[in-house]
Amino acid sequence: MRRTLMATALATALAVGGLLTSAPAQAVTGGPIDDLAFGMHVPQISQGETTTVNDGAIRLWDSGVTWGQVEQKNGKYWWNGLDAAIANANAQNLRSLYVLGSTPKWAAKNAKQGTYPNKGAASMPKSMKDWKSWVTAIVKRYGASIDAYQIWNEANLTTFWQGTPKQMAQLTKEAYKIIRKYDPSAKVVAASTTMRLQSAYKKFFPAYLKELKKLKWPIDVVSVHLYPAANGTPADRVAFIKQAQKDMKKAKVPARMGLWDTEINYGIAGPQKNNPRRVLDSGTSAAWVAQTYLDDMLYGVGRAYWYYWYNNSSLVGIQMYSGTGGAVGYETVRNWLSGAFFDCQAGAVNVCNLGDNVTPKVVAWASSGSGTFTVPANATITCNALNQCTPVIPGSQVTIGTPQWFGTPAVPAPPVDPAAPVDPAAPPAS
Repeated sequence: MRRTLMATALATALAVGGLLTSAPAQAVTGGPIDDLAFGMHVPQISQGETTTVNDGAIRLWDSGVTWGQVEQKNGKYWWNGLDAAIANANAQNLRSLYVLGSTPKWAAKNAKQGTYPNKGAASMPKSMKDWKSWVTAIVKRYGASIDAYQIWNEANLTTFWQGTPKQMAQLTKEAYKIIRKYDPSAKVVAASTTMRLQSAYKKFFPAYLKELKKLKWPIDVVSVHLYPAANGTPADRVAFIKQAQKDMKKAKVPARMGLWDTEINYGIAGPQKNNPRRVLDSGTSAAWVAQTYLDDMLYGVGRAYWYYWYNNSSLVGIQMYSGTGGAVGYETVRNWLSGAFFDCQAGAVNVCNLGDNVTPKVVAWASSGSGTFTVPANATITCNALNQCTPVIPGSQVTIGTPQWFGTPAVPAPPVDPAAPVDPAAPPAS
């Protein structure tokens, strides 16, 4: 059974899209961690694909439902694919993040700019009216079925956008006004910026934030893509998080705005030609997936959308489909964290307390390398990201590298004897 989403009253007590009660520092507290923190891409969502992990949110990208694929002619909409994708997501209790770009060929100011998913996709629309009509049509059709709208995908790359940061900010503002009018509870997510190509990141991201500031911040969430280089690790991803947060602080992004990672995987080839794709083994895959979501908790990233649920992809380094180490690690870390309040301390070994002294639940991991850790009092087992568990001795010293959970085994409820008499004063079973 999918875990029920946290109550609205609890969610609104936190910063929009964030997990922390204060800015990221050496020690942080927060929670509860919502299931929406665990995002996924499912390219075949409109064909009825479902995952076997307990994800809470889905990003609709690379699934055949972009602007150019839905509005294939001016004012003529092919809704079937997007209707099916939204219906499938709703049936699984997933919250949908929809990417509003890219430009259809017929609407492109320059149809030679971009080829994916159609010619002209990277162009600025030739008419703002076309953009506004498109956003209005989407928001009015789907309403509360879409949790959040992202303006564009990887707008710092010429593959996806060849306009200016100022033009992207203008598109953002117009979309924001429409979304606020017809679905005021939906979140507006800035165009994403990928960070592995640092020159493209530095050219676009600060300039885009500057233009958004001029327009009085028509967004709720800032978005980046934190793919490291093919030979990179989760520690490199943390460095990207800190860089993005530093640039956000410099741009004076309001504190109410969260930071989301709307695409993440490891081992993807490049960005240099001599850095080929790296395929990661099952144990490493599980550990790095778990560390990704633990780092989000520690450094204040509100959501991370894993790219992607697909059988035997030749693109990514960590496979994510039923039975893979990546999928096991995803489900394991979600079980560790979902619904948890946390008290974390960063260091050579990062430590996050998720329980109390009576029923300890502690996760420890090293961002890189390893370090020593004292097993908490009353903890009797430790489990890794593959959910392989071994006994431990409270108070003993252990070496920590990849994520380890410490606690006590779940105690099963005693069996109920159906013939036993019922106490009429007893509370009803829950």
